[in-house]
Parts: sequence; C-alpha cells; structure tokens
Amino acid sequence: MADTRTVTQLFALDSLLSDDERQIRDTVRRFGDEKIRPHVAEWFEDARIPAKELALELGGLGVLGMHLEGYGCAGMSAVSYGLACLELEAIDSGIRSLVSVQGSLAMFAIHHWGSEEHKQEWLPRMAAGEAIGCFGLTEPDFGSDPGGMRTRAVRDGDDWVLNGAKMWITNGSVADVAVVWANTDLEEGSRGIRGFVVPTDTPGFTAPEIRAKMSLRASVTSELVLQDVRLPGSAMLPEAAGLRGPLSCLNEARFGIIFGAIGAARDCLETAVDYAASRLVFDKPLSAYQLTQAKLADMALEVGKGHLLAYQLGRLKDAGAVEPAQVSLGKLNNCREAIKIARECRTILGANGITLEYPVIRHANNLESVLTYEGTSEVHQLTIGRALTGEAAFR
Repeated sequence: MADTRTVTQLFALDSLLSDDERQIRDTVRRFGDEKIRPHVAEWFEDARIPAKELALELGGLGVLGMHLEGYGCAGMSAVSYGLACLELEAIDSGIRSLVSVQGSLAMFAIHHWGSEEHKQEWLPRMAAGEAIGCFGLTEPDFGSDPGGMRTRAVRDGDDWVLNGAKMWITNGSVADVAVVWANTDLEEGSRGIRGFVVPTDTPGFTAPEIRAKMSLRASVTSELVLQDVRLPGSAMLPEAAGLRGPLSCLNEARFGIIFGAIGAARDCLETAVDYAASRLVFDKPLSAYQLTQAKLADMALEVGKGHLLAYQLGRLKDAGAVEPAQVSLGKLNNCREAIKIARECRTILGANGITLEYPVIRHANNLESVLTYEGTSEVHQLTIGRALTGEAAFR
C-alpha cells in the first residue's frame, strides 16, 4: 500500500500558519481529545453537559474570549481563535457553541459596547469560566428579522423594566449573566433596540431549558422569559444603539463557525478514511474500491478548500479588513459543505454510521443547527447577492 496523506498534508495547510498558531491548534486538539471526546457521545445521548465544570476547564485553557484584549482575556489573533473553534467543533458543535456564545456574543457585547463597570464586573470572571454568559436576541417569532422583536424595555424613573421572551438561547439556563436586546421605543422601530446586561438572578428572569432536541444535544439550549425584570439605568450597554450592536456580535460568532464547521467535516472525513481502510468488503478493504475513493477525494477537496477560505478570512480579520459579506461567504460555504460531507461519510460507514460509537451521525445532526443559526443559508445568500448587485432583496 502506498504512503497515505491527510488533508492537512495534501493542501500543505501547516505552511500557512505560524509556529504559535500551530501550537495553539495542537494544544486545543489535545485538550479536546483527552478531556472531552471520551465523554461527548454519552453527553449527546443523555442530552446533558456538565457546562459549569467544562466552562472552568475551557477558561483554564484560555479559549474563552481569547480574541479580546484585556480584562483577563488572552488577546489572541482571529486566526488563532478560529483554529481553536475548528478543533473544538471537531469534537462536537455543542462544545464550540458554548465557547462561541461565551466569547463572541456575550463577552464581545460587553467588551465592545459595555461600560467600564460592565467590563470590570463580568469579563475577568467570564474569561476564567467562573461566570457563564448567554445572548438574548432571537425570539419565538423573530429570528432572521430581529428588528421586529417584541421584547420591550420601558423607562420607570431611573430604572428600566423589561418584558418579553427569547428563544433558542445557548447557555441560557446555566448562565450567570444574559445580554438581552430589547426595543425601547416602538415608534423608532429597530433604531430603538438597545442591549442590557442582566444578571440571571434578577427577579422576573427565568430560563426554562429546551429538552426535546435531536441536534446540539451536548449543549444547553433555553428560552429566556422576562416578566417585569427591573434593572438600574446603568444596565444598558451605553455604546450600542439600533441593530448595529447585536449584528456586530453575530458577525463575530459567524467567524468562529466558519472554522468550526470545517472542523466537524474534517472529523467526519478522518473517521470515514479510517473506517474504510479497516472494513473488508468482498475480501478487500472498502477503501480499495473506486467509488469509495471518489467519495473520499471529493470530500477531501471541500475540506481543504474550506480551510483555505477560513484562513483567508482570518487573515483579513486580523488586518481589520474583513467585511460582513465576506463572513457570509465563509459561513454559507463551510456549513453547507460540512453537512454534505457528514451525510456522505455516513454512507461509507453504512449502518455503523447511525450509531454513537462513531461521531458522524452526531456531527450531521449538530450541523443541521449550525446550518441555520447565526444566519440561515438563505440570509447569507441574500447578503452575498446584495454585495454583488447592490440590491437588497430581503423583503
């Protein structure tokens, strides 16, 4: 048998990374393989995850808010953060979601739009994993169109009183703090949307967990219910007005998904390659058949191209030059290709592909969620279409 090559070797991907970036990638991969992979199938099957304990370990690893500066954050590059997301999602999308929501949504919102008091109070603890955050934007009836949100914030003296509900909130029922977006002036429409830092022990705040999921089962997903939640005036994020605030946070999270989704695809491909080499069919390995090799070659091509796209967008982000439409390119392509790869790998594993003994069906189920959260494929297609034509076709 001839020497074998991985996708990383075929595309010479390591040549595009610095020594520090490769070291960060390898450290996160080793952590995931040793600390999380042995347990994640059981967590997925049981629809539970030791989120509090895991947050502390991830904080100790240094990946929570790792791309932010100061306040206990590591201040790493965008590429380094992306590589961490890639390795975490190669284990499970739910693990990467915990890190993304903590760092790119809740922490980024406070870091970028919050007051100095907000930053000092929350960011060091969140970076250490001692406090968990969530991000309340999506509502039961408003996902792709957040400007229509019904959650209200009404001024009452020096306070704000919030009423409403949020849906599909990662980390919600284990969070210590929620960044909640609410409309302060219905007449202004989306221009009246403001963000609020809400400690989850505030009276009137509840976060019932959503249990009946077939995807992201190794992740906490919740509803947020706000019933006359009274907050001091200082709870408002002072620098965010309108949709610019929450959309900037979503763009941060989408960046991590570009890397993360291709990590899930790589794990599926590596599993399929190993399985095909050991599975005998008609007295020879499954990997020795032309149809199997054609599948593996096509998938390797897309995994490699997905890495190249992610790396390019990471370099642009580190140079301060990445545009939202470019992030949409990465999110659309890498999520769409990752779920195709997961499904194709399942066919190579045959009946074994539907068991949790192998990670493929778990990745495929998870990617059903990753495909639509932080912007559906259709929304990203329209974002790219607007960039190409100058015409907004969202309505």
